[in-house]
Amino acid sequence: MAPSTNHYPVFSKVLIANRGEIAVRIIRGCREFSIGTVAVYSDLDHDALHVRLADEAYSLGGKTAAESYLNTEAILDAIERSGADAVHPGYGFFSENADFARAITERGVTFIGPDPEAIEVMGDKISAREAAEKVGVHGVPGTAETITDPSQVIEFGNSQGWPVAVKAAYGGGGRGMKVVNSAAEAAEQLGAAQREALAYFGRDECYMERYLTRPRHVEVQILADRHGNCVYLGTRDCSVQRRHQKLIEEAPAPAIDPDVITAMGEAAVKVARGCDYVNAGTVEFLYEDGSFHYLEMNTRLQVEHPATEMVTGIDLVEAQIRVAAGEELPFSQHDIEISGHAIEIRINAEDPAGGAFLPSPGTITALTAADGFGTRFDTGYEAGDEISQYYDNLIGKLIVWGKDRPTAIARALRALGETTVEGVATTVPAAVAVLESDDFAAVGHSTKWLEQTVDLSTVGVAEVPEVEGSGESKVKRNVDVEVNGKRFSVSMWVPESAGAPSSPSVPRVRRSGRGAAGGGSGSGDVTVPMQGTIVKVLVGIGDSVAAGDVVVVLEAMKMENNVTAEKAGTITEVRVVEGDSVGGGDIVAVIE
Repeated sequence: MAPSTNHYPVFSKVLIANRGEIAVRIIRGCREFSIGTVAVYSDLDHDALHVRLADEAYSLGGKTAAESYLNTEAILDAIERSGADAVHPGYGFFSENADFARAITERGVTFIGPDPEAIEVMGDKISAREAAEKVGVHGVPGTAETITDPSQVIEFGNSQGWPVAVKAAYGGGGRGMKVVNSAAEAAEQLGAAQREALAYFGRDECYMERYLTRPRHVEVQILADRHGNCVYLGTRDCSVQRRHQKLIEEAPAPAIDPDVITAMGEAAVKVARGCDYVNAGTVEFLYEDGSFHYLEMNTRLQVEHPATEMVTGIDLVEAQIRVAAGEELPFSQHDIEISGHAIEIRINAEDPAGGAFLPSPGTITALTAADGFGTRFDTGYEAGDEISQYYDNLIGKLIVWGKDRPTAIARALRALGETTVEGVATTVPAAVAVLESDDFAAVGHSTKWLEQTVDLSTVGVAEVPEVEGSGESKVKRNVDVEVNGKRFSVSMWVPESAGAPSSPSVPRVRRSGRGAAGGGSGSGDVTVPMQGTIVKVLVGIGDSVAAGDVVVVLEAMKMENNVTAEKAGTITEVRVVEGDSVGGGDIVAVIE
């Protein structure tokens, strides 16, 4: 049942403090309410789709997330200059940052999300565990304090059992999460988790918990208003993951006893009520052998929210805006109906060859979305747009609905076959392999299943042909200019190739079935497999290394990748230092 649409919310202008597909999603939702929209953008995103669609756009400057979308003062300045009376944070970046939410509300601007106090409790995964325990919802065995030293991980693993999951205290989405399989890995994995957490969420605090061996990841979408109403909108299964990040989600979670589903939903509402939660949120559980354990609460809109929208008919962005405007939910728990089955496939710029899932930044030279009954495609890109190494690599989300799960699987496979993305490698071949799997059809998968069981050895990406230039005839183009940090569009007659987003140079698609190792066929040249930033150099000149030893750690699209030696020998050259930017194929070290 959808919220009433017989009037518009009170906001006149909403600033979206985000980028990519979620910014586009929110802009479109606001437009349906005749609400003005304000985009913000980094230097690299000056012509991004969310900027092109918004009514106004303001520059944040910088390239990295820290320099732009995590720059509080720049965003506050854009709010002031634009006159926005509400801010939607999307997901990631500042969406679960209580200080940012408080800075917004202190200026008399509405934050379209929970109150800062709820974010402080639930945004911090450690206090969130404690809050859940207080209302009788129990989690996986873990700690209630921040990890400061690898010795804490070792002590916990020795007492509770290995492996141990180290997780970002102020994050989600699998970012800043590392699995420690033994005491020998504690220092390395804790350091990696802290670096990823700092890069993506602006804070590096981490905690730990027991890592279950074959769980399913099941979450419950909740909505709460300021009038004391709180409901859950069914479940989603998010067990198809790589690198602890979701690839395919479905709603409702299949093959779980209805009584367990009800208990899970009621537990989610108890957790939300326990922290006086308002707006949309998601309570996550691990499900194994008929039992579920509280995992965390995400105090924001989830990437996978469209799957819930497809089976409930409830527009979650609309509901968020109306709740933020002070309206009461127009439905009760009794009114919520789950109809059919929805599957969401994340299409990321990654090369899944051999199961490596290596980031694949570059220019999208062609993009064709699937269409048809029960088919939806949410994206933040068009052909000609650039996938940058500095941001998350999600290109778009393909969401399908069917009258039942087998129908949804068949429709998803049909839609994937109609989806074309060229210029960068994508996860589409891996998604096809999952949906065609007997294990997936039988709901025999778990959170480790994709990485441990699915055969991706033959999955590859076709080479992209080069595109020839189209001459120097002049055409009339809409050109974007920036005046005092505000973006305007003007029409100009320019050479067809001058600044034309439709005539990009075509990058080569790298095939990387060997994973993140450097060099090739035992070469002494250690090369990086993709564009990125060196975050750690682990060798020096004169060091001896064995084949498979990590030489440097490369960060690309907010993910860390170990670049390893392909042969044993002595390091004779180290050509990079921490903080250096490198391109795919660059030599970072030489072994003799």
